Amino acid sequence: MRKDISIKTIDKLSEMIQDAKLGLDPDILANWYRIIESEAKASCPEKYRASIKVIQDPVFPMKFELRASRRAVRHVVNAIEHNLREMPFSTRLYFQKLEEIIDNEAASFEDYGDK
Repeated sequence: MRKDISIKTIDKLSEMIQDAKLGLDPDILANWYRIIESEAKASCPEKYRASIKVIQDPVFPMKFELRASRRAVRHVVNAIEHNLREMPFSTRLYFQKLEEIIDNEAASFEDYGDK
């Protein structure tokens, strides 16, 4: 019985490691960026759709640039939130960090506008 528990534990750890490795693959990240970009564009007013753009660096495929106007940012964040549960664990952490960065940028614009 002890062997079954340890084998199950090892299998679960192996699965978690594979999930972590796969979730940060540039192709997987690019796919999630496309999904988020598409959903954000679909949900925002037409006049802001062109401002939402994801650019993957051709030299460094793990580097992405997300562009969006201030009025479109809320739609980008909502698209990220909507998809988090479907993402692999490490991809989810990546996009949660991206949300944090977006929120900090938005806050800095608000602070700047108050001065």
